Amino acid sequence: MIDLSKTIDLSTTYLGLKLKNPLVASSSPMCEDVGNVRRMEDAGASAVVLHSLFEEQIEMENDDLDRFILQGSEMSAEALTHFPELTSRVMGPEGYLKHIAKCKQAVNIPIIASLNGTTKGGWVGYAKQMEEAGADALELNIYYIPVDPNRSGEQVEQQYVDLVKAVKSEVKIPVAVKLGPYFSSMANFAKRLDAVGADGMVLFNRFYQPDYNLETLEVVPNLILSNSHDLFLRLHWIAVIYGTVKADLALTGGCHTAFDVVKSMMAGAKVAMMTSALLKRGITYLDTLSTELLIWMGEHEYDSIKQMQGSMSRNSVPQPGAFERANYMKVLSSYAMR
Repeated sequence: MIDLSKTIDLSTTYLGLKLKNPLVASSSPMCEDVGNVRRMEDAGASAVVLHSLFEEQIEMENDDLDRFILQGSEMSAEALTHFPELTSRVMGPEGYLKHIAKCKQAVNIPIIASLNGTTKGGWVGYAKQMEEAGADALELNIYYIPVDPNRSGEQVEQQYVDLVKAVKSEVKIPVAVKLGPYFSSMANFAKRLDAVGADGMVLFNRFYQPDYNLETLEVVPNLILSNSHDLFLRLHWIAVIYGTVKADLALTGGCHTAFDVVKSMMAGAKVAMMTSALLKRGITYLDTLSTELLIWMGEHEYDSIKQMQGSMSRNSVPQPGAFERANYMKVLSSYAMR
């Protein structure tokens, strides 16, 4: 029997890092444990994005932060939905830096630190400390919900641009920006981030929407893991943006099967990031994905991942209109004809 791993090249590059395959474990609480990070490497992950260090964690002690959030929840029912559940066990800034160093000692794959914030300030300096702790790259997770009706879309975009510039000025390692999908002109915004030096863009962040408890009349946090249906929005915008920016593109949210990985690569992603799939099926599922990816590529005569990257992007398909309004009419009419 032919060993497909010797005849098919799964390697890719992301943020200037050479990776053995496109399977990357995305930022999640699983990455708080060095043992899990080691198991991810053993199962076949080519890189790991650590859980996020939050701007709020840096600027306040954990006890002060807990009290601040509770006070905020009394003023606004939505306040608790904007922050993770913070308890005394949350890893503080110093612990996070030590965690980076421990992970680097434990594994040979790249470790990507994650910094989560929305404003320029002293906390941005921790990007440099993450670099000094050994991080191979940095993912800037800008989890910002613009609720001020007096704040324009242009102002929101400028806030992102300024934050990326501020972080880039602190470090020499590559910086990727994790974005949400709610921008009026995503392709243009991607070019603006590219122009200020973003080395990568991770599409898309999932904004967790609160639910209503009808018995207590409270707004409550609501976490639903992704599924493959969430992939379509990511595929669309990666396929549209691919080739228009120098930055590498990463897909996150909805990648659960080998088919999802293939689609991500064909759209133009350099890596496929995942958390929900690992939470549902376990860390060892990475090995299954790698095997199934090799089998699919062998059956369809692909020699390498690089061969398929961008092959189904907007600029590469015979009918680029499928990514635009023409496809809207086709979808509606095709459903009506069933």
